Amino acid sequence: MERMIFVNLPVRDLQESLAFYTGLGFTVNEQYSDENAACIVVSDTICVMLLVHARFADFLVGTQITDARTHTQVLNALTASSRDEVDRFVENAVAHGGKARTPIREGGMYGHSVTDPDGHVWEIFHMADPTAN
Repeated sequence: MERMIFVNLPVRDLQESLAFYTGLGFTVNEQYSDENAACIVVSDTICVMLLVHARFADFLVGTQITDARTHTQVLNALTASSRDEVDRFVENAVAHGGKARTPIREGGMYGHSVTDPDGHVWEIFHMADPTAN
């Protein structure tokens, strides 16, 4: 069995978040979506579960939801097939309510970071030679 990852994110406004993620070209798996959650399909093995705060809180034990606009707990990173794909991703993110951060150029790597409307950080990067240090 191929392993999958589901990134679960708390969101303030499900419709705003749906517009952001579908604006990046991702699709919605309606089977796992309702008025409190949306399953965003990033790839065959990666999904992002957008959960309204009340639904996200159902999974917490003894902790609170952190405001990703003021605190960073995780950086999510995706690969891209080219520098152009990185740039298009960032353009789409900004056009759909995200905010761009400073580009990263290091050796053979070119990347960028954006935040979604709730402040969750997504990095996207292209490596010309993944074996280069």
